[in-house]
Amino acid sequence: MPIIDHIGIAVNSLGAALPLYEAILGIPASGTETVESEGVRVAFFGTGAGRVELLEPLGPDSPLARFLERRGGGLHHICLAVPDLDEAIRRAGRAGARLIEPAVRGGADGARVAFLHPRSTDGVLLELRETATREPLDDA
Repeated sequence: MPIIDHIGIAVNSLGAALPLYEAILGIPASGTETVESEGVRVAFFGTGAGRVELLEPLGPDSPLARFLERRGGGLHHICLAVPDLDEAIRRAGRAGARLIEPAVRGGADGARVAFLHPRSTDGVLLELRETATREPLDDA
């Protein structure tokens, strides 16, 4: 099973960033999606493991807008594919990782996801994305 599901890159504007990434990668984005639970609009490049996700904040109060204000655009997170999100969260907790609440939430494509706080993962925001097929979350 692939380990890296995707890499998330924070951008101020999808409209400005999409033409550059389309030119670099030689392929169009697969479309955009609004993920209200995260306060972002996203676009993916590629399919399957190793995709690139561009993230644009929906508003100035979103966590991503605060990230961009503090750090500027660039690498935001690495998403790891896990077969069982609940078990991965339990293992991460036992190893000392701290979750960003809410623990389990709806991500892009209706996937179940959780985020591990970068203070507990050597400075890297890790998203865990469940690869098993389940019913989507209500707020996805």
